[in-house]
Amino acid sequence: MAINSPLTELDINLADKGFYKGFNQIVTIGTKILIALLVIWAAVFSEQAGAVLKKMQGWSFESFGPWYIYAMAFVVILCLILAIYPAMGKIRLGGENAKPEFSTFSWFSMMFGAGVGIGMLTFSSAEPIYHFASNPDTIMGLVEPKAQETLRSVYKWSFFHWGLTAWGCYGIVGLVLAYFSYNRNLPLTIRSGLTPLFGKKLEGIFGDIVDITAVIATILGIAVTIGYGIAQFASGMHTVAGAQWMVNADGSPTNTAMLIALCVVMATSILSAASGVGKGIKWLSNLNMVLSFSLLAFFLIFGAPMVAIESLFLGIWDYIINFPVQAITYWPNSEVEPAATLYKWQSIWWTVFYWAWWISFAPFVGLFFARISRGRTIREYVLGTMVIPAVMCFIWFTVVGGTAIDLELTGKAGGSILGAGQEAQLFATLSVMLSPIMAKGMSFMVVILLITYLVTSADSGILVINTINAGGDDRQKGIKHIIFWGVALTTVIAVLLLAGGLTALKSAMLVGALPFSAIMVLMGFALLKALIRDAMRSKEKNFKGIPADAKQI
Repeated sequence: MAINSPLTELDINLADKGFYKGFNQIVTIGTKILIALLVIWAAVFSEQAGAVLKKMQGWSFESFGPWYIYAMAFVVILCLILAIYPAMGKIRLGGENAKPEFSTFSWFSMMFGAGVGIGMLTFSSAEPIYHFASNPDTIMGLVEPKAQETLRSVYKWSFFHWGLTAWGCYGIVGLVLAYFSYNRNLPLTIRSGLTPLFGKKLEGIFGDIVDITAVIATILGIAVTIGYGIAQFASGMHTVAGAQWMVNADGSPTNTAMLIALCVVMATSILSAASGVGKGIKWLSNLNMVLSFSLLAFFLIFGAPMVAIESLFLGIWDYIINFPVQAITYWPNSEVEPAATLYKWQSIWWTVFYWAWWISFAPFVGLFFARISRGRTIREYVLGTMVIPAVMCFIWFTVVGGTAIDLELTGKAGGSILGAGQEAQLFATLSVMLSPIMAKGMSFMVVILLITYLVTSADSGILVINTINAGGDDRQKGIKHIIFWGVALTTVIAVLLLAGGLTALKSAMLVGALPFSAIMVLMGFALLKALIRDAMRSKEKNFKGIPADAKQI
């Protein structure tokens, strides 16, 4: 029995005139209304909004914690299977004759900058330092906290959070979109990734809801990432300039400092987005990769290289051995210790929050990955978007975080790094390592690197939002639409910061992460179905491609 040909056309309704010419008005206007309602609510009823968002965060983590754990385990397994299985791994995105648009260095630079650059600068020192004091192994009494023996457990958990799971989340969304866009000629938008499951139903309101969900998740995911970035930016500027108005009494950045940093970053992002992927974003990505390697080399030479090398290899070994258990372990809420603390550690402070963050970031990063990955094979794509970036994160965490831990273990830091806020721990590490003048110089370099990561993430996000709103048309949009979404993103971040700081930003992010997590899992099943059916079609004797008059499914 012959298998029907795949769906290769998806008619998305786009306006043919006026301000929204080339855009899907339901998706674009619907998203604007929902974002406007969030901004008005958070601005007018800021205390209530902050409290409600915090309650929503707790409810989401407690009710859907297991879902986040198992959904992320599924996408990692699927990505690895697709890369390893010979017949699927050799499939080229765009067809056999497709050639990559970007060099391997630029391709990797843009992926790394858009995917995790900002978070890495904050957490490469902050997370190892935190796990040095508390992680599941210390909570269960398996190792002593803040001791030499704690190091292996530190990296077992740090690598778990920044390894294959994070990048697999981004990778599966990008792979699905790239395959259906470049191999089946469907629009480069989220709804296209569900066509094997829902077919032509995605042309109507159902497809609009899918794309609206993706845009909302993108906006809120970027908001959290930029929120962390500008907090560290403000802390860095205080370190360099010494202006007391930039920090509160507890050392955290003031709202004024973060809002000024936000305006500077977003104004630069709008200019970069207006220049397109091939110019501003590519140049900035290459620059931040060069600066990143320079900073990494500095820590490797002047930090604790032996601790870093030992931690890297032992950490990777521990990660590989423990990953199957870690990936499916969930600690439910409890009133009994240590279960109560394990639940808080996993669901409120670290793992489940991270998984929600990665998921909310996935439509943006995934679509951006798809946009720049035409011409790559599935195996090359998975290696480039999932395995290599994970190893890069491992190197950063052991080189930078290992230096911070070594300074505390040897007593040189005297608790100054452990006592600093997350946004200030990298600068505190530099202050212990170097003379005051040298520390300011290196801190200024970190600030510049941070700006490039912030701008790269923000301008890429603006372009992705416009692409989804335009039904997958990734061509350069008019400057007025770029400016609008740049201003809208700035407003969302500013209002939520004033309503409840980073806590409000993180809580709002969950609004987008939860529904999109279901879409992400369905996209994985859709891709698997499509690849299996394509393999079956290729084995049919008379299969010559996709007939123009064939029934499509």
